[in-house]
Amino acid sequence: MKPWQFTTDVYPRRERPDAWREAMARLRLPIGRIPDAEHFHAQVTCQVSPMGVEFALVTTTPLEISGRNTDQPAAIWLSVLLDGEAVLKTDGGEIPIAPGDIVYGPTGVEATLRYKVRSRHLFITAPRVSLDHRLIAPLPRRIGHLSAAEGLNHIFSGLLRATADVLDDLTADQLRPVEIALTEFLVAVVAAGGGQISLGGAAGARASHLHRICQTIETMLSDPELTLAKVAEEDGVSPRYLQKLFASADDSFSRYLLARRLERCRGDLVSPLCAQLSISQICFRWGFNGSAHFSRAFRDRFGVSPRDYRKRGEAV
Repeated sequence: MKPWQFTTDVYPRRERPDAWREAMARLRLPIGRIPDAEHFHAQVTCQVSPMGVEFALVTTTPLEISGRNTDQPAAIWLSVLLDGEAVLKTDGGEIPIAPGDIVYGPTGVEATLRYKVRSRHLFITAPRVSLDHRLIAPLPRRIGHLSAAEGLNHIFSGLLRATADVLDDLTADQLRPVEIALTEFLVAVVAAGGGQISLGGAAGARASHLHRICQTIETMLSDPELTLAKVAEEDGVSPRYLQKLFASADDSFSRYLLARRLERCRGDLVSPLCAQLSISQICFRWGFNGSAHFSRAFRDRFGVSPRDYRKRGEAV
């Protein structure tokens, strides 16, 4: 799939604001006030990853993205300011946004981002279906701000900036590892307490601990003998405590382990790097003991057989 591109330069000046509103509608972004229609300029490059994560690189003269769009599937959006100056307006006041800072939150919630000067930013929309398998604790319905000056946020911001710099040249397949990293970083910054949408108190401590355990599980997925007891021993906790941690997130160890293995297999089925591997080899490399069990579990979760899913990916 080729990137979708748009620029106001191809329109007469008086038609540019309306053309831009149409482009923003295509991105499902609520456009606010355009302060200087006479000298307004904007352009966008948009690319969609295999899992439906949308990356839109936007360059504009001063404008405002304000409101909410309820006419879209549940998703998490992120905006990283690459160049320029912006302000995030919330119920608590205004938060200055510096280059590199990340603003994020759930769709359907009122938000206002005002770009005060000519600015460039990367706007990302990730469907909840592509994130739910890694979001142990649900995200509160608030807008969050991550300062790029802080440790993990700085690394996350760097990844997003690097993606923006080469977005024109990336293919959908090349965005696959980026979307995986995006999910991992988002989960990590929430678990670490970054931003305003993180959990606090005992719930936050449990979610943070569970996230660390899930990271341990990620390194052990290929072990066909992986058990709750083995993970508990690796983390230095009791199996009973580990069961309670998963229960606090309305999950269980066995369901989570199966979901993660299926997600890893699903990624490999459409990855060019795994094109020479058989479906059986893919399921075995992620800890499944038999291809028949894997096929049933895959169909139950995704509504299609592994073979048909791979064929669909080849046809894209």
